[in-house]
Amino acid sequence: MKKFIATCFLLISICFYGQEKQPKIGLVLSGGGAKGFAHVGVLKEIDKAGIRLDYIGGTSMGAIVGGLYAAGYSADQIEVIIKETDFLSLVRDQLPRNSETFFEKEYGENTMITLPVKRGVIGLPRAISKGQNVLNLLLELFDSLDGNQDFSKLSVPFFCIATDVETGGEVILEKGSLPLALRASGSFPTLLNPVVLNGKLLVDGGIANNFPVSVMKSKGIDIVIGVDVEGRLYKKENLNSAIAIMNQIMSYQMYNKTSKEKEKIDVYIHPDINNFSVVDFDKKDEILKIGIDEAAKYSEVFKELAAKQKVKRKREELKLSNEKLLISSIAIDGSKDYTRSFVLGKLKLKEGDSTTRREITKKIYLLSATKNYDRIEYNLIKKIDQSYLLSFYLQETKENASLKLGVHYDFLYKSSLLANYSQKHLLVDNDKFSLDMILGDNLRYNLNYFVDNGFYISYGFRSRYNHFTSNSKYNPIVSSFTNVNNINLKYTDITNQFFIQTTFDRKFALGLGAEHKYIKATTATITINDQAIIIDKSNYFNTYGYLKLDTYDKKNFPTKGYFADLNFKWYLASSDYNNDFQSFGQTKGTLGFAKTFWDKLTFQLTNEAGFTLKNPDSEVFDFYLGGYNQNYINTFVAFYGYDFAELSNNTFVKSEFNFRYALADNHYAIFIANYGRLGENVFKNIDLFKDIKSGYALGYSYNSLIGPLEIKYSWSPEINQNFWLFNLGFWF
Repeated sequence: MKKFIATCFLLISICFYGQEKQPKIGLVLSGGGAKGFAHVGVLKEIDKAGIRLDYIGGTSMGAIVGGLYAAGYSADQIEVIIKETDFLSLVRDQLPRNSETFFEKEYGENTMITLPVKRGVIGLPRAISKGQNVLNLLLELFDSLDGNQDFSKLSVPFFCIATDVETGGEVILEKGSLPLALRASGSFPTLLNPVVLNGKLLVDGGIANNFPVSVMKSKGIDIVIGVDVEGRLYKKENLNSAIAIMNQIMSYQMYNKTSKEKEKIDVYIHPDINNFSVVDFDKKDEILKIGIDEAAKYSEVFKELAAKQKVKRKREELKLSNEKLLISSIAIDGSKDYTRSFVLGKLKLKEGDSTTRREITKKIYLLSATKNYDRIEYNLIKKIDQSYLLSFYLQETKENASLKLGVHYDFLYKSSLLANYSQKHLLVDNDKFSLDMILGDNLRYNLNYFVDNGFYISYGFRSRYNHFTSNSKYNPIVSSFTNVNNINLKYTDITNQFFIQTTFDRKFALGLGAEHKYIKATTATITINDQAIIIDKSNYFNTYGYLKLDTYDKKNFPTKGYFADLNFKWYLASSDYNNDFQSFGQTKGTLGFAKTFWDKLTFQLTNEAGFTLKNPDSEVFDFYLGGYNQNYINTFVAFYGYDFAELSNNTFVKSEFNFRYALADNHYAIFIANYGRLGENVFKNIDLFKDIKSGYALGYSYNSLIGPLEIKYSWSPEINQNFWLFNLGFWF
């Protein structure tokens, strides 16, 4: 009843006021995160009534929606943009895996926590996300706008509110880059990094003024329509996350100021969305509908307002362009530590290319994935000949070192804690140093140094120390002694490699190198003269080459893509502990693909094969099949149904059929069947189906924040044995 009386009073006021002069009408949209999607409903009613707004202002999500409308997008277009945008991926800065560097795909996907290191001191990240994906979307949406670089030139005047981190005061943004202004206004603390703009460090405007009605009134606006999507303070039982607590703290001052701002408003609209949170981006359809339903109640008010506008302000229309643009020149500003060839190589862009704005966004993903930049901006400037200058401004990150942490457990390496230290610019520009220290039951390390030269040949150095102890049916010893079924195998590997590498489209990597490898394999299960048997204790010197392909959309539980890892080594010389070394070659390869059906069932096929040329007398380089680990080294290969290293020979072929059914997000039921054949030369004839070994596994997997958690039951019908298998965390 109160709302009805207020509406009637407003209609009478409008009629009386309209007899004197045409009122100037402004729209103010409050912040509210995902709840701000409700603003679209009001814009749809404004469009339907034919109102031409004289001014638009907003904060945070209200600024983004209002900015889109002021720039020329219709309410229907904005609704489509919201529905088609994955906001959860956007605010988390999640990038498609195909944008990651090959180095990151190989070595950077096995940790759960990343902490910046500055001057040797470990710190905390400023937020969950740098907000680059948000900026990418805004640049794409507004780049066809003539007033992109100075939005004071928009046909509908617009302002938005940000908060100065130093003073806590409100900052009114009404000129300059519209994408940057909106990015600053929506920088929710802890979720998105602050933005440096005009010499000020800015965060979400909701802290200082979430409902800027007074600012709108100061612009000479007669009638202000205000849409308030603020919620209410949470009860203590609902304060169960960092974001919820931060939002509560921000809300104390915000709600107090908003209550004063409401007193100055003419048309107050407050959709009932108290049951939603600022991060309910996955509920956008529900929020959009509530906003549409609430706005419909004010249709008569909007029609009366539109009727008083005898002279309609012209509003330019804006559409997202998919036109290919000829890039005749490229300018790069702000690149200090990385060369022009590095930047263009990562962007996969050169002068003379034709590209769309959407494709430019995808190319920025490639550069952003290097983690070398805090902010990447671009602008397209049209030339007289109708081609374009593509101008990039890069803000390189000052956080060139980081500490990453991961955990893992499996039955071979047992418990493991990974501490990864990474640093850029250690010796030269474009380089990256990465050291994995793996602490736990089996001490290990992995060191990688790589100089990435973009379009040109890159080079690097790798070093690895790997050690494990296993109660194993290791064939070289077990087969030589009667009444011995298992041995306690101690295996140590130290490998050092120098290599050169070139990559193609972040999918292929082709490399050549030289390698030193030290292997020590011993067992105390059987002794000679009270001394443990030394199976091998030799240094090997090799040359090698490799070809790798990785288009899987995920490293763990991929749903589509292809994978290949083909390598060849020639063992040239050895310190030869057993005095029987002869030069030999060895090749090993993996081919795989994944395909998903009906959005739930994924089929992944992995084929592996290995072959040894000029078979060495030492059996340490035989291929050993058995177990389930995905972090085996050298010639150890996983094979369900058999114990670790239970099967061995000079050559092998293996196929693994993996069926995964998604029970829910990140939860999978899994069935695996693998088949293999081993022999002196399984490729000597085409009878690959002779003496087939088989094994099966059935289990459950959960893709957790710390990596895969898997429980499987494995068996082989040939030998009538079975195992329970378990692993937790990323494989390393």
